[in-house]
Amino acid sequence: MKTSYPRRLWRAAAASLAGAALALCSTVGPAAAAPVVDGDQTGSITVHKFEKPVKTGGGGNNGSGHNGGGNHRGDGNGFTTFAVPDTSGFTPLAGVEFTIQQVNTLDLSTNAGWEAANNLSHVFDPQNPTGSITGAGYTLGTAISQTTAADGTAVFANLPIGLYLVTETNVPAGVTPAAPFLVTIPTTDPDNQNNWLYDVDVYPKNSVSTAEKTVTDAADVKLGDLIDFTILGDIPNESVIDGYRIVDHLDTKVTYVGTDVTLVDGTVLDASDYDVVFDAGTNTVSVIFTEGGRQLLAVRQATRVQVVITVAVNAVGEIENDALLYPNAASLDVTPGQPGGPVVTPPVVTKWGAITVEKINEYGEALSGASFSVFTSEADAKAGTNPVVIGGQTSFAVAGDGTLTISGLRYSDWADGSAVAPGSPDFRTYYLVENTAPAGYELLAEPIPFLVTAATTAVGVDLQVKNIPSNGGFQLPFTGGTGTGLIYTAGVLLLLGAVLGMLRSRKSRK
Repeated sequence: MKTSYPRRLWRAAAASLAGAALALCSTVGPAAAAPVVDGDQTGSITVHKFEKPVKTGGGGNNGSGHNGGGNHRGDGNGFTTFAVPDTSGFTPLAGVEFTIQQVNTLDLSTNAGWEAANNLSHVFDPQNPTGSITGAGYTLGTAISQTTAADGTAVFANLPIGLYLVTETNVPAGVTPAAPFLVTIPTTDPDNQNNWLYDVDVYPKNSVSTAEKTVTDAADVKLGDLIDFTILGDIPNESVIDGYRIVDHLDTKVTYVGTDVTLVDGTVLDASDYDVVFDAGTNTVSVIFTEGGRQLLAVRQATRVQVVITVAVNAVGEIENDALLYPNAASLDVTPGQPGGPVVTPPVVTKWGAITVEKINEYGEALSGASFSVFTSEADAKAGTNPVVIGGQTSFAVAGDGTLTISGLRYSDWADGSAVAPGSPDFRTYYLVENTAPAGYELLAEPIPFLVTAATTAVGVDLQVKNIPSNGGFQLPFTGGTGTGLIYTAGVLLLLGAVLGMLRSRKSRK
């Protein structure tokens, strides 16, 4: 049932020889002296390429206006085949390559030729245009290609009368090609049924898909925290979507955790509508919509697909990441960045760094034996609550050379993929609190604020922390200073002297 559904649509679209033309309109060309075809006359095909407008309020419509065998139909998008359409609100598409080939041999200067064209319309298959034409006993002439200009037009001039196959052979990334179609030169003038038009204009539509990616990390501060990459992808404005997937090749500095897939309008997706595939070897996540899921997308063109990929940061660095949207089956076989390939989102960046502290005395000499904790607010730092946990540790010891590098903190001046300035709620100031002082030195009296940036992450000392000797360097014996031991010693000696004196006095009395 599912495999026959697209074919029925294509067969219906092929009934008039022009499987994907938006409308067929004509500029007024030279009319023959009598209402018969002039076999010596030449004509032209002008392709007008516009972005297909997104349908609202339900499913899309890929019906088209066509020309073939004298049969015309409307396109369901506001254009008609009997007047030049109003394209003022539409976006021209440049860079789309079209190729035409004449169907040999159909003599459209005869009634038999038009009848043969009409018969071909019943077997023409836009999914297999060449095969359906040659299978009917015809051949195709030399291919001629033109690329649409900035105004979206491509002109094929000086063409002999006949039936032509028009195919989109190259499109920009993210563009879903319109189906191949057939068009005749000439065609009956829709404004004057007594005349033929030899200069034919066609308006095939393309759906254009875009995608964007964001990162959410403002609430995260340390390695191991979970951040989200959110990808939004347009849904092609097509009644049949033959392929749709979103792919994210993750940096090795993040560890994949999970994926959530929804539609922005809140439409509930069933688990059978898509598959999430994670390739651990390449650290790549792919969200692949099934046939049933693509049918759902085809009637939800006004919304977007949202994919949220959750990862854990596992290493320091400026982690840049983009994603790919493949809006159709043809794009799956094209290298990213090439025409007709997937949409590549602008990259997003999450930044994680370090700071190096040096412990010194009042003379600038290195001190060891200290340890520190890091806090994300001054209140927590003063209270000693909620210290930052990195690698399972909340206290970090100074090395023998007096240095301590605290690695794995989010940049202070970068959050959610963009720079933030001091005063912003997302600007991060960290606080350093000394847990253990070097022997003979006082603990720090208050937290020390510091920042983590690209500059602090570079090699070198970023912050010198000075310790003051115990008691501020004063020798106060009764308060635990270095003079206390001398007093204690003197006291003991005096006590011993008194005891000896008493013993001698007692001996002398005896």
